[in-house]
Amino acid sequence: MNVFTRTFSKIFKSSNQAELDKTKNLISAINNEEGSIRSLSEGEFREKTLNLKRSIKDGKSLDSLIPESFALVREAAKRTLGERHYDVQLAGGIILHQGKIAEMKTGEGKTITIALAAYLNSLSGKGVHIVTVNDYLAKRDSEWMGKIFHYLGLTVGCLTSDSSGIEHRQEMYNSDITYGTNNEFGFDYLRDNLRVQSNNLVQRPHNFCIVDEVDSI
Repeated sequence: MNVFTRTFSKIFKSSNQAELDKTKNLISAINNEEGSIRSLSEGEFREKTLNLKRSIKDGKSLDSLIPESFALVREAAKRTLGERHYDVQLAGGIILHQGKIAEMKTGEGKTITIALAAYLNSLSGKGVHIVTVNDYLAKRDSEWMGKIFHYLGLTVGCLTSDSSGIEHRQEMYNSDITYGTNNEFGFDYLRDNLRVQSNNLVQRPHNFCIVDEVDSI
């Protein structure tokens, strides 16, 4: 191994380790929130969401809300679905929030992992799109994960090939979190660019998007 290769390896390892350390620290902070979150009533969950949205408007960063928001989603999932996020799923949620790819095998809980980053980024009030590979998954996941999001006081929309009418699509896109296929999101974008009147636009300005099974789309 020459000097350049050794130096490069050292830098890469150091940089990668620094990212891992940050993730571990965030997971510890999320776990530390669990005790206080567990004592909240259902109404207090919705109040927490409103307070977090206000804090974003007041200038707080989304990153600073990761511990509390992820702990809220974890407890909401436990109450509504009987499923509690493992630490590795918390790590996956952090990675998705950072705009990176999280590789998870079938059965490792990627759908529930997505809920973490989706909730956090919905707090800006600008909407979140979750792209699935087909109508069945869009409908299934919007109903399944919708139990978590509704518990937290969020609205959930779903777009499939059966979705029709400008008003219906506008309502779906104005939800806090919108599930749909790449076809629906893509063609709505193209159609919006051809519309003459602005009140006929169905999509609002784009904010944050999570692609489920990115290797299949």
